Amino acid sequence: MESEFYNSDTVSYQNTINASQIIDFSQYGTSKELNEIGKGYPVLRLNEFNYSFISHPDKYCSLLDMDTYRSLQLRKDDVLICRTNGNPKFVGRSAIVPKDYDYAFASYLFRIRPNRKYINSATLVAFLNSKYGRLEIEKYSMVGNQANFSPAKFREISIPVFSKGLNDEIEDITYRAFHKLEMSESLYSEAANEMLDCLNLNDFTASSNPCNVKTLKESFIETGRLDAEYYQLKYDDILHHIQVYKNGSKDLGEICEIKDANFTPQKNVSYKYVELANIGKYGNIIGCSQQKGEFLPSRARRIISKNDVIISSLEGSLDSCALVEEDYDGALCSTGFYVLKSNVLNPETLLVMFKSPLIKDLMKKGCSGTILTAIGRQELECIPIPLIQQEIQEEIAKHVQNSIALRKESLQLLEDAKLTVEEAIQNGGVK
Repeated sequence: MESEFYNSDTVSYQNTINASQIIDFSQYGTSKELNEIGKGYPVLRLNEFNYSFISHPDKYCSLLDMDTYRSLQLRKDDVLICRTNGNPKFVGRSAIVPKDYDYAFASYLFRIRPNRKYINSATLVAFLNSKYGRLEIEKYSMVGNQANFSPAKFREISIPVFSKGLNDEIEDITYRAFHKLEMSESLYSEAANEMLDCLNLNDFTASSNPCNVKTLKESFIETGRLDAEYYQLKYDDILHHIQVYKNGSKDLGEICEIKDANFTPQKNVSYKYVELANIGKYGNIIGCSQQKGEFLPSRARRIISKNDVIISSLEGSLDSCALVEEDYDGALCSTGFYVLKSNVLNPETLLVMFKSPLIKDLMKKGCSGTILTAIGRQELECIPIPLIQQEIQEEIAKHVQNSIALRKESLQLLEDAKLTVEEAIQNGGVK
């Protein structure tokens, strides 16, 4: 009955089938409570969609029994689809599972397995993420406080009938893209390992003892902090480990410029805008919105430039940091980020540093607040940063830049797959 259904843009295909005909299997994910402490089974969410693929889950579930977990394990050629989200543009977003994974998946996703007689998984994902797939998804989505695109609604959309040759071509392109993405992630891991080796972190273990004894003079009078978490022994161990680093260290405020001046967007000028949801797992920006200044949220107040490093200030997303590439030079980011530039550490090393467990823990220590817990500028400036040798910085930069290049090649292949699908539809040569 909703008027949006009848006003929706759509496209007429010469040869289509109803999506209900292509489904061999569909399933909702788990609605059990998740945790961030690594307890239980890993559970994939929309946050871990990595372009048209998936990455390692950040959350776990300890409430799943073994049988339920096994029934939810992801298998090669599963297609995961976002079922519900506050942002309608995320609803219907799709990813292929390129190999077997020991992950379950959350309830705001559902998975299907298409019948290859009609369409393979790679081609289905390319279609769903194409402009024509979005038209179908947006037509059949239910939009209220949350947008919803359920398996029942998926069954109602129209799917073009593609030739076997085109199906095979899209599958080949997609898996070549995945191979390049795997190589990209491997190179980033090499950069991270360079950092670990340099800082002697491979054999370092901070204290897990939750108790520490401090006098009033050693605690509140010196720091102004009364929260017990701030004084955990593990933080003392980390600070000591940095202080004895052979090449020395300096506080962040001494070696980094923190670019936090507010910028007021012009009403009629269009800006790229980067939020937390746009930050990838490997220190990259995954797309962004673009809109005129008058429609931007009030938090869009930081200008970012090529080779800046942006880091989240919020406790729940301290891993969200990224190197600003040329595509985002002059874009805006949320005030929830700090924007850093250093003349002592190159941007690639700074990125890997802030994604290292050592610095993430010290940032977590510095977080304070009640409703919204975040690290303030003063605490950030006091974080000690190891002064990595120049030759090691150059090795880290080389790995990160090669990783970026491969990721761009992977993205281009995925774009080629999507464009191939769109051209086939436009030319009427889908059968």
